[in-house]
Amino acid sequence: MAARHPFADTDTSDEAVRATCDDATTCKRYAISKGYWKDPYIQYFVRSVGERKAPEINRGYYGRVKGVNYLLDAFIKKTECDCQVINLGAGLDTTFWRLKDEDLLPKKYFEVDFSTVVARKIHYIKTKPHLSKPIIETHSTDSLLLDAHSLDSDRYCIIGADLRDIATLDEKVKKFHLNPELPTLLLSECVLVYMTPAQSSSLVHWAADTFHTAMFINYEQVMIENLQRRQCTLAGVEVCRSLDSQKDRFLRSGWEHANALDMVAVYSMLPQEDVARIERLEFLDEKELLQQLLQHYSICWATKDKLSLGLSQLAF
Repeated sequence: MAARHPFADTDTSDEAVRATCDDATTCKRYAISKGYWKDPYIQYFVRSVGERKAPEINRGYYGRVKGVNYLLDAFIKKTECDCQVINLGAGLDTTFWRLKDEDLLPKKYFEVDFSTVVARKIHYIKTKPHLSKPIIETHSTDSLLLDAHSLDSDRYCIIGADLRDIATLDEKVKKFHLNPELPTLLLSECVLVYMTPAQSSSLVHWAADTFHTAMFINYEQVMIENLQRRQCTLAGVEVCRSLDSQKDRFLRSGWEHANALDMVAVYSMLPQEDVARIERLEFLDEKELLQQLLQHYSICWATKDKLSLGLSQLAF
């Protein structure tokens, strides 16, 4: 729901992309403070609730979080936690801690992001016992592998890497014991859209080539206005013009099955009792504002299933 910034291979544009991490975390922090969902860990990454966010923004983030978590949790349950998760462009995400609290922790949970973002997150983990304790509790030895741009434990690993540099990414995740033989879930939220088409294609291809049994969940913006689309095309950034084009991106890159829904559909498929609860939290005078917002975002998920786990059946 945060504003998009055109992407190009410059320090300035990279900084703009990194800033979206703070935008998203701040918006989530505010929605959580209003009671949209529970997350006792985000306060350790963003202390202040910040300025008021519009109700449609809060509902939009609720749909994003609940929609992505639904597919993520379904995959973990399908594999009975005998899997690994790679959060690409994880930012200050708190999913590892949620999964541990809910007894849904995979064999290992990986996060990858820019080195500067990773350094910040490691600092928060080192200085906040509520963040570090769950990592230590799932680790078998007295010491963790820790430096300025990486942290590695038995069940949690955070790596500083540029997702556009596939060779270095592959080298780093394997260094930290990524297991290509394990069922693997890859997650990206508003990440591929900031890459050039060639760069995002390479990342999606790498994932398909590396894992024989896997699921890729991609949340991103779609249906950009014509002027924005022209600007993005000139800048060379990825633009998904339709749900079909999102599915095709995966099917052309070695994935066996792909599905996509806009967030209007996802929102309508969430547990309606809880949707009714959150809609009572704040008055929304113009509901078409929420519809317009949800129409501009989507979730696409793709699968490969050599182990015949029934991954293609996972859906809302």
